[in-house]
Amino acid sequence: MSENAMRRVAIIGGVRTPFCRSYTGYSDISNLELLTTALDGLVERFNLQDVHIDEVVGGAVVTHSKDWNLAREAVVGSKLAPTSPGVTLMQACGTSLQAASGIAAKIATGEIECGIAMGSDTISDAPIVAKKRFAKRLTDMSRAKSVGEKVKQLKGFSFGEILPVPPSVAEPRTGLSMGQHCELMAQKWQIPRDRQDLLAFQSHKKAAAAYDEGYMDDLLVPCAGVFRDNNLRADIDLEKISTLKNAFEKSSRGTLTAANSTPLTDGGSCVLLASEEWADKHNLPVQAYLTFSQHAALDFVAGEGLLMAPTIAVSNLLKRAGLTLQDFDFYEIHEAFAAQVLSTLKAWESDEYCRTVLGRDKAMGSIDPEKMNVKGSSLAVGHPFAATGARILANLAKLVNQNGGRGLISICTAGGMGVAAIVENGVKSPEPEVASQLMQDDTPAPSRLN
Repeated sequence: MSENAMRRVAIIGGVRTPFCRSYTGYSDISNLELLTTALDGLVERFNLQDVHIDEVVGGAVVTHSKDWNLAREAVVGSKLAPTSPGVTLMQACGTSLQAASGIAAKIATGEIECGIAMGSDTISDAPIVAKKRFAKRLTDMSRAKSVGEKVKQLKGFSFGEILPVPPSVAEPRTGLSMGQHCELMAQKWQIPRDRQDLLAFQSHKKAAAAYDEGYMDDLLVPCAGVFRDNNLRADIDLEKISTLKNAFEKSSRGTLTAANSTPLTDGGSCVLLASEEWADKHNLPVQAYLTFSQHAALDFVAGEGLLMAPTIAVSNLLKRAGLTLQDFDFYEIHEAFAAQVLSTLKAWESDEYCRTVLGRDKAMGSIDPEKMNVKGSSLAVGHPFAATGARILANLAKLVNQNGGRGLISICTAGGMGVAAIVENGVKSPEPEVASQLMQDDTPAPSRLN
């Protein structure tokens, strides 16, 4: 390969465990077990027993301190060759798509030949920690050298100190949960409750149809006796979900409910990427190509909208790719909340937003709703934070493999960030030197709305 040549990055395919609402099917399963199960499912599907993988990257959002080496431990516990390096990475809900982006850049430049992007999360096994004062007391007791000194550390002790501190779902900088932030977005963009409920209803119906037609069969690996996403409701009733109470904003302004928001979910997923040469050597057909990726962030603390960064990531991505928002056959827009999806779509349709935030001359325009999340998405199947990116990437690769064309991924994350990517089939993929522009550029962020 010449010094400046860039290789196309092949998506071989991916698998995931079924996703379960937290505290249900996987109540006794750890992140490591979920991730290892997904990895072994990938090994079985693509005959990777004892095969060396150049890089295995991924992680989890909600972890114990013992999980600091999660990716490597999952590799060692799997049927992959133990020589495969594991790199633990975390970017909230964008974790496994960000992992795929980094792997793809290395494949494109020739640094590696293959890699696996992965992620898992389980709220059922969330770490419960002691309050800071009690934790310090225990630390001081462990360092004391005599019984008397240990007893001294109990001076002033109160039983309130031992009350556990559960993991917080609030943004540290604002104290608001993701749902509360999304409520603010829904109010700003005037997203009505009935449109959110309809999007959730459609997501369940599409996912149920995908199961019925057998589409999900090769994307899933059973785990702990679970064979199907247990959040999915094939019999969902639009009229019934319209009666649910608000989940985050209790006043009449509230629109987000348990039905149009993703539930806390457990599960794991992974996807195999490679050079075309490596795929040929291992007799593995290429499903699609990962041609572009991008991430972005915004100042949500100043009120820019916690989950609106994907609008920026997608805009910058399309500028680099020389594409418009309408140049896609499929759109995979992560359904963290129905209101987030609808706010994103409305922002792209806004001349003011696209000029002042995205630095464009005019609105990016609308997309065909019939092309969006055609097999259902997170509202139906669930959202184990770090696993969602790999789930979406594997799903989109299969879609373009079966139907041809090009697909766009948009994922919002905590911390006011967004991750986006383009997936294409072999026929419509750009020339290699264009298709592998996967390194993130250093373009200054455009101006923002105040």
